Amino acid sequence: MTAELVRGQNHPLSQARLEIRVSAGTPIVAAATLGDEDGRAHSVEWVAHPGAPTLPGLEVSRQAAADHRLAVDLDALSAEVHRVSVLLALPVGVGGPVSFGSAAVPFVAVTGLDGTEVASYTITGLDAESAVVALELYRRQGAWKVRAVGQGYAGGLAELLTDQGLPQAPQLATSINSAVVEGVARSLQAPPPRTPEGDRSRQTATSALGPDQSGSPYTTQGATGPYPGAQGATGPYSGAPGRPDGGASPTDPAAAQPTPAAPSSGGPIDYSHPRRQNAAPPPPPPTAPPAEPGQPARPVAGDATGWSMDERLYNQVWGMFEDLARTTAAYRSAVDFADTRLEKELDQVLSDPRSRIGGQGDAARETAQAKHVQLVDQAREALERDLVQLTAEAEVVEPALPVAYARWDNPAWHAYRVPMEMPMAFRLGDLQLPESDPLRIPMLVRLPLERGLWIDAGRTAASDGSFADSHELRQLAMESAVAHTARLLAVHPADEFTVHVIDPAGSGAQALAPLVRAGVLAAPPAVGAAGVADVLGRLTQRVDLVQMAVRGGAADSLPPGFDTSQQLLVVNDFPHGFDDRAVNQLRYLADEGPAVGVHLMMVADREESSAYGPLLDPLWRSLLRLTPVPDDHLADPWVGHAWTYEPSLVPHGSQVLEQVLAQVAAARAKYR
Repeated sequence: MTAELVRGQNHPLSQARLEIRVSAGTPIVAAATLGDEDGRAHSVEWVAHPGAPTLPGLEVSRQAAADHRLAVDLDALSAEVHRVSVLLALPVGVGGPVSFGSAAVPFVAVTGLDGTEVASYTITGLDAESAVVALELYRRQGAWKVRAVGQGYAGGLAELLTDQGLPQAPQLATSINSAVVEGVARSLQAPPPRTPEGDRSRQTATSALGPDQSGSPYTTQGATGPYPGAQGATGPYSGAPGRPDGGASPTDPAAAQPTPAAPSSGGPIDYSHPRRQNAAPPPPPPTAPPAEPGQPARPVAGDATGWSMDERLYNQVWGMFEDLARTTAAYRSAVDFADTRLEKELDQVLSDPRSRIGGQGDAARETAQAKHVQLVDQAREALERDLVQLTAEAEVVEPALPVAYARWDNPAWHAYRVPMEMPMAFRLGDLQLPESDPLRIPMLVRLPLERGLWIDAGRTAASDGSFADSHELRQLAMESAVAHTARLLAVHPADEFTVHVIDPAGSGAQALAPLVRAGVLAAPPAVGAAGVADVLGRLTQRVDLVQMAVRGGAADSLPPGFDTSQQLLVVNDFPHGFDDRAVNQLRYLADEGPAVGVHLMMVADREESSAYGPLLDPLWRSLLRLTPVPDDHLADPWVGHAWTYEPSLVPHGSQVLEQVLAQVAAARAKYR
């Protein structure tokens, strides 16, 4: 029976391997400190945090997230350790609440490896505090207990860590915040909950003044834990967001909604996205054809929830993305557990002198290895079962995707017509994991863009381990940028998207030729220092003007003929041709532009801008890095896997790009 603790109350622990699950409703940082008999942490090596997430017997999440799962093995802790303190803190520098008094009440639970809840604690009474010791596991007379603490600190992590006895607390707090910011920069954003009133497809041209900022872009669920269920077929990642028992947390707005089936449960996967439950009943999804007896239901394109087919497909793709992330996490966790168990059993064999007599040692080793093989095989079987279902779903979903979500080789592009409304999202490429090859998940990004794009023209290893030379990479990066730009033009109504290009030395002329020939740019690519200054000056002035109008409540009093369309600035060959003033203007556009409809796409090599020092670090962190060749640099927002990203490029020799741009140009001509 679960013990629901109040502040100061304790409860005995009968298991050594545990999970600590956190549900906060807003992105938070989870960390843990080890303490001696007096509760003092000896050094920074006694702290597990996103920058150093693993200690013997302890592992925490690698990024800020609304939900966390921390893994603890009490038997693996050093004999010096008598206390494990679980710390929660609001991230600094990524937006969101600045104190727990303005955030949802955090909920913490201690569970067994099978998900059975041992004790729980809802942390109430917080106000100006931005960091809190949630609970602690402590050892008394050889037995372990859990105590609800709830001690908050208005001074944040630095004050909390100082109270833990760390003289290097301020420096450690700074490094933790830096690791969190880096994690946010590389993590994909999970789709925010959407209501009929927030339907972006129904927005008018005035939406160009800024995207809807009501939904948090960090509705993520980071979790990294090394231990799955004992059988290896179910892991800590197979449950739904919220309470560890699969139910909703006290602060979960979807508490009344049913939870989806676990990917590794053995039954059919519920492909609907758990955070995409609508308040009103959506149109009925397509009906799946009857399945054969004993077989899972056949997948159908568009069977997720949503108000339109586009939204249902969008939700279905994100559901596939999440299912693949979680089922792979369960598999990896099971293999890690099997490896840890094998290592521990072999250590026991070697440490027992009796095993050296006769064949007892060999028999024990063979038994341990057989158990290891059995656990790994069970985990692989569960993974393969889920991959079969996901692959079958991908085979029916991919051909049904609209042009905004489709690959360039999809026949849907041959029937392309300039849309009358902006779609929910567009495709930037594909994502895959090594365990699931050749399954690919479309990488869909919400529109309007909420962060700029950085197409990395630097030295990047391809998926086969080879390296392209610098000139080839620059060409590939520009081709990738042109493909993304053409898709953005294609998915917007003709009068609602304007593209500007800065190419200081003219090095991107060949790649930009399709855009220039079609006449879809606002003006020819700007070259030279004067061209750079002119374009940046006009867009900076635009951001200032719209910001003043919006803040003054006079958005309808903009100058006559003011272009209310979304603006995209494509910058090639940065930092060549940019002085300090231009660099500061770029940073300003990257920070302030998306809120008022001005977006940035940079084609650049970060190493070449290293002369600017840390001045440009905020710029790079604010952009979503994409590569022109396959590279495993993106993280999912649930478990934090490193996914291999493959750009969406036009097939060699295809004329689809020119045909689409010609239609866009013809439609734009009608509005001039």
